[in-house]
Amino acid sequence: MQQTPLEVRRAFGLLFIGVSISVGVASILSEVVFERNDPTYYYVIVWFGSFGVTFGTIFGRWKKIIPSIRGRMKNSVNWSTPIKAINGLCWAVPFATIGVFPSLYQYLILIGIGLGNVSTYLFMKKFSGLVNNEQIIVGGIALVAIPLAVLIDSTFISNQTIAVIISRFMIAVAYGVGGAFALHAKE
Repeated sequence: MQQTPLEVRRAFGLLFIGVSISVGVASILSEVVFERNDPTYYYVIVWFGSFGVTFGTIFGRWKKIIPSIRGRMKNSVNWSTPIKAINGLCWAVPFATIGVFPSLYQYLILIGIGLGNVSTYLFMKKFSGLVNNEQIIVGGIALVAIPLAVLIDSTFISNQTIAVIISRFMIAVAYGVGGAFALHAKE
């Protein structure tokens, strides 16, 4: 059964809200793990657990949104290989660069989320005829958060851990705002 554009937008709204909740909860729990000096593998449990519980709840309750999400993601299959490569690089390069510059990872994650969402929005609009405003909202907030994160990190905070948590919360806010926009969209 074909979903309407509004149903697809709302499905992505739930997806984005799920990412927001997962990142927010995992950020808080990661700080607890850090403060208690728990074993490193606890971070894996916290992050996988946060995403697993959140998305298990969302997808378990609203199983019909999975085809909507899958259908929208398949729009990029018809893009030319160079466009797919550019979009993939916008997502992957900042994340891959974390291995080279681990001290900058909170900024690189924001760059990856920002560039990835913005490029996907632009390419979806140009090559698939879709205007996914929630995606440009997430990307825009993530990119705007970079100078804010740098300012906070270099001016107000002497503790790297707090700077990382703030960056994670900025990611959660970006996805939360984009998700709320999508859920409240009228068309």
